[in-house]
Amino acid sequence: DETGAYLIDRDPTYFGPVLNYLRHGKLVINKDLAEEGVLEEAEFYNITSLIKLVKDKIRERDSKISQVPVKHVYRVLQCQEEELTQMVSTMSDGWKFEQLVSIGSSYNYGNEDQAEFLCVVSKELHNTPYGTTSEPSEKAKVSYQTL
Repeated sequence: DETGAYLIDRDPTYFGPVLNYLRHGKLVINKDLAEEGVLEEAEFYNITSLIKLVKDKIRERDSKISQVPVKHVYRVLQCQEEELTQMVSTMSDGWKFEQLVSIGSSYNYGNEDQAEFLCVVSKELHNTPYGTTSEPSEKAKVSYQTL
């Protein structure tokens, strides 16, 4: 305008950390503010030192998320000897074999005793960016409970 002031039409929420960085040289981002929004502003103004700081902060945040201990869900399935190979070879949806426990003979098949087993399988539950965990699919629940 006539006084030499400039109008900057940007989101003040994400411009605040940029302005504070320009004032005192430190990156301070409110914990409720997405780093990606601040990065967008830093890139818009082409402030390379701030871009590097924000990208480092994003990498640090993402590495903390990936270091969260993995949770597992376990299932114990009862099966007869002749079903065992098929069950283990057809596991899907991220299920993997953990342990096999013999629980003895349950019935005669012709002249042979057929052994019965408990098969322990597990699946990793991954944290999503929103803090919830993914559940096993209905397909996995149904197919493994019927074996």
